[in-house]
Amino acid sequence: MAQTVLIVDDDPVQRRLLEASIGRSGMTVITAPGGGPALELIDGPRGDSIAVVLLDLIMPDMGGLEVLAKLRPNHPDLPVIVLTAKGGIDSAVEAMRAGANDFLVKPASPERIAVSIRNQMKIGTLAGEVTRLKKKTENRLSFTDLVGSSSAMRQVFRLGERAAQSTIPILIEGESGTGKELIARAIQGSSDRAGKPFVTVNCGAIPENLIESILFGHEKGSFTGASERHLGKFQEADGGTLFLDEIGELRLDMQVKMLRALQENEVDPVGAKRPVKVDVRIISATNRDLSELTGEGRFREDLYYRLNVFPILVPPLRDRAGDVPALAQHFIGRFAAEEHKAVSGMTPEAARLIERYDWPGNVRQLENTIFRAVVLCDGTMLDVCDFPQIAGALGVASATRSTAPENTDGARMGIAAPISPYALSTTDAAGHMRKFEDMERDIIRLAIARYDGHMSEVARRLAIGRSTLYRKLKEYGLEEPEETPVTAEPDAPESDEPIKAAG
Repeated sequence: MAQTVLIVDDDPVQRRLLEASIGRSGMTVITAPGGGPALELIDGPRGDSIAVVLLDLIMPDMGGLEVLAKLRPNHPDLPVIVLTAKGGIDSAVEAMRAGANDFLVKPASPERIAVSIRNQMKIGTLAGEVTRLKKKTENRLSFTDLVGSSSAMRQVFRLGERAAQSTIPILIEGESGTGKELIARAIQGSSDRAGKPFVTVNCGAIPENLIESILFGHEKGSFTGASERHLGKFQEADGGTLFLDEIGELRLDMQVKMLRALQENEVDPVGAKRPVKVDVRIISATNRDLSELTGEGRFREDLYYRLNVFPILVPPLRDRAGDVPALAQHFIGRFAAEEHKAVSGMTPEAARLIERYDWPGNVRQLENTIFRAVVLCDGTMLDVCDFPQIAGALGVASATRSTAPENTDGARMGIAAPISPYALSTTDAAGHMRKFEDMERDIIRLAIARYDGHMSEVARRLAIGRSTLYRKLKEYGLEEPEETPVTAEPDAPESDEPIKAAG
């Protein structure tokens, strides 16, 4: 669960040296032999995982400047670091004007490269967060801004995008902390009401004696303390969307007035002589079973059918565990940037830990847990010891940080040595040797990740036949990855020496 760096260089030796150097900093690395394959990777299914591009300036098929020119229109925020032997001021200025974020001259030390990559990741994370916050403030948040790739969430996004094309009333159901308000904001941002008011009302948090005034407004002098005219939430949301959160908590007598407002598209402010017309899109949300409340007589049946025209169920996080890694990485990047920490990912042990947990508090609990872990972490990778409460709930020992071979680059940079994303534990939480079958499954999974899903290369490196490899994938319940166009290359020896200039 580390950040992914794309290395683009036509020299295979340079690619392997850079890959070895950056990999020791705890980051996942993929490579491309030229500008064309690099653009295909960025625009392909793996493009969303690329956090930084390390780009050679001089390449035979497509130079770095041409790559930047084609990259920037569709990926304006993707950080690009230009690394070249042509180190004049003119070259640097030209690269920066073309859209490069940093410029390094060969030979560049591993420390300098790692620092530049981390800085660009931090800047990129902050820029992305600023963009999201700006879109949220302007009520233009869309489904492309939300994190979630599981089949369950894709279905939620599809339903939300369809509902956004009309003014049909929507009822979003789901447990507390699943992100119902974000779904509602994305529906508004994907509709023709994008940019219009988005007003949120927590129906369970309004004082009983103020419910009518807050929802529908009041005229000056209509009751004791009404010293001036007040617009209600319906009028505030006129032309936009009114989000009624926890609608199941609304008082029965107010449900009658709510029904009239929805049916007639008008509200009666307290003390007003005539009703006021409003144009409001209604999106409701609840973490309770409204049909059950209706059967118990605690929620009006006619209001229930008025609100429940287009239901959308947001699944709990335990039912979409595939979203946990992406959500965790999103929160790591955000909180690491906010807290000025060098954290860039998780160790495999920590990743397995959070994937095993049920997350009863859903995304809100995961977010707060990652926030605490980032604050606690003293290294570059979150480890099991940074999640003491989760480890305790699962009965996993978490007293010490995982050990790893000494990393001299990390020591020179004054950071804790990260765990390799391809590390394999040979013992369980109690210190006993793991089963051979479990270790074999992990070895195959890590080899697939290490060689970017190239099954021929995986089979060759593990010294087994392809048919045997596919049989074991089926036996262990591992998903067969999609083949990618990147060509596997022979190993090059790792080196702590600066990356030498080439060509």
